[in-house]
Amino acid sequence: MQDVGDRLRAQGRRMTPQRQRVLDAVSRAGHVTPEQVVELVAADGGARLAASTVYRALEALESLGVVTHTHLDHKAPSYHLADHATHIHLVCRVCGRVDECPRELAETFVGNVLGARGFVADMTHMAVHGECAQCSR
Repeated sequence: MQDVGDRLRAQGRRMTPQRQRVLDAVSRAGHVTPEQVVELVAADGGARLAASTVYRALEALESLGVVTHTHLDHKAPSYHLADHATHIHLVCRVCGRVDECPRELAETFVGNVLGARGFVADMTHMAVHGECAQCSR
């Protein structure tokens, strides 16, 4: 992630300590909402970041293509690293758990959609809602 600072500077920005802490939280968590980032950053022992600071940091990091977001439900978006492998988000409507469908299944799905409809799916924003294995018992 060293080049993130260089990419920020190319846009006339810099890698602030706040942006670094937000990036570290997203890296550790995998999928995380801005509110969860606030909590994770507070738990790391540093100064608490305001929600507005977290949103601005996520926006800056997304503009660089470092993180991306997915709307998993009607609540806040979930962020993850953009270089995270292509996957489909599996969202349990009962407990809210978010899991990932393996890359191979995601790629098969994209290929099937392309073949059947000529539609190129953007897997970075794909969420399938249903019930997880635990809740469907």
